[in-house]
Amino acid sequence: MEAESEPYVRLATMRQLHQAVADLNTARSLADTLQTVADGIVTGLGYELGCVNLVRPDGDLVIAAFAGNAAAEALITGRVGSRASWERRLSMGEAWDQLRFIPHTEGWVLLDDDVPQWHTEGPEPRFEDEWHPLDRLYAPMYASGGGRDLLGVISVDRPRNGRRPGAWGREALQMYASQAAIAISNARLRANMQRALVRLEREQQALRASEESFRQAFEYAPSGMAIAEMGGDQHGRLLRTNDALCRLLGRPASVLRRYSFADLVHPEDIGTLLRTSAEGGRAELRLSRRDGTYLWVSLRNSVVADTADGPRFLLTHVEDIEERKRHELNLAHRASHDALTGLPNSAELKSRIGARLCERPHSPAATAIEALDAAYGDVESLLTHSYQADGYEGEAVPAGGLYDHHVHALAPDAEHDDGTKGLAVLFCDLDGFKSINDRFGHHTGDAVLIEVARRLCTCVRDGDTVARLGGDEFVVLADGLGAADAADLAVRLRNAIIPPIRVDGRAVRVGASFGIGWAECGMSVEEVLRSADQRMYVEKRSRSKVHRRAG
Repeated sequence: MEAESEPYVRLATMRQLHQAVADLNTARSLADTLQTVADGIVTGLGYELGCVNLVRPDGDLVIAAFAGNAAAEALITGRVGSRASWERRLSMGEAWDQLRFIPHTEGWVLLDDDVPQWHTEGPEPRFEDEWHPLDRLYAPMYASGGGRDLLGVISVDRPRNGRRPGAWGREALQMYASQAAIAISNARLRANMQRALVRLEREQQALRASEESFRQAFEYAPSGMAIAEMGGDQHGRLLRTNDALCRLLGRPASVLRRYSFADLVHPEDIGTLLRTSAEGGRAELRLSRRDGTYLWVSLRNSVVADTADGPRFLLTHVEDIEERKRHELNLAHRASHDALTGLPNSAELKSRIGARLCERPHSPAATAIEALDAAYGDVESLLTHSYQADGYEGEAVPAGGLYDHHVHALAPDAEHDDGTKGLAVLFCDLDGFKSINDRFGHHTGDAVLIEVARRLCTCVRDGDTVARLGGDEFVVLADGLGAADAADLAVRLRNAIIPPIRVDGRAVRVGASFGIGWAECGMSVEEVLRSADQRMYVEKRSRSKVHRRAG
């Protein structure tokens, strides 16, 4: 069944996983985080029972949180299973990537070991993938940092659909276990930091011991950390920074103490920083380095409060996410741009044209009264029209509203210049390019395409678009042009392409044929491009082959 409804399963699973992971960030303490992890298994991942087994300092695992059955929670929460028994479980059964599934046909040997367990009787499975009451599924949680230090184990039971999880269900559980491990580690770190800071203020006699504990946790943290002032004239000023943050920003600690994050943040991200500083929480923004460049970071604030005096400090974790951001931007760019020339690709071109078009053709108004009617609806009907307001009953407002703020794209008259400006679509096809590819190879052909793209870009204005449709076809979008302007632009573009192009010491030439079309409301994107393409072929056939040859 899961394969038949795969798109729905993927969407539903991702939504549930997103909500469950989002809930992890709302917990305020380690205990709340552990319980939130267990609750997320039941409410977000579709299992009836969820249990969080946490590794203790001595290596054994204690049941730290349980969800789904109050009787079971009261019976086994706080009970301990030995590390050896758990390692045996995690080496049995079937490995589903990092998950471990032990079917009932193998799990019966575990009934008498010292790991606390709870299961309910049920009917024998009728189908091959049906869940058996004695089936076991475990999701190990490992500490961050790339190692294999076991942090704990999530155990789940009784999927609500009665079947063993499919590929997406397994992936969701594995991703959730990874995020849960991060949340538990962060909760432990925040708890340690908050306790250290409170002791620093309240327990003067234990100052040296607590300062040393805090110093080690702060200084040796793998991510950047800072303590900032809250309130008063020095609000936001950095009081202390660790070595990781100094290396990240390329500034010594003595220099950073002169700044606040507001002095270092990118101007476009100042609003995000202020909201995060005021409310606590997480934000992604850019901080300046010593060399003047900006670095993408994930910034998380925790407000350290004093019971008597209220908020006192802001504890900030700063994580370098530059590589991830660069990867995201690169993926977005690759999806919308041509890999060879770097120009917008066909999909991006169609998106930009489509953004200027609407489905309703534009009809120029003959008179001033008709122009008003076109913009605001018929005046007479507006005067007699009644609306549902203050108890009066009326008709519905027409679709699109009374006010249409869309600026319609128009096509100038090619024969009579009436001053109309429009969005010109110049379709370019290179002449003689195939012979260059055939004679000199694709390496030379690629070099020619790259140079043609560069020349086209130098001839257009900022805001105009030069795109590559594919092969040797290019399209230029230029808004605000009349018919004569577009013809002049086509001449300039053709003249820019004609000069010889040197590739590996060899000079080659290509020509270009241009067709000028216009994007006009009421047309589809395909119709706009087809019109320009057809005019290009008309122009190509109208010129003799001698004038078109190149190479």
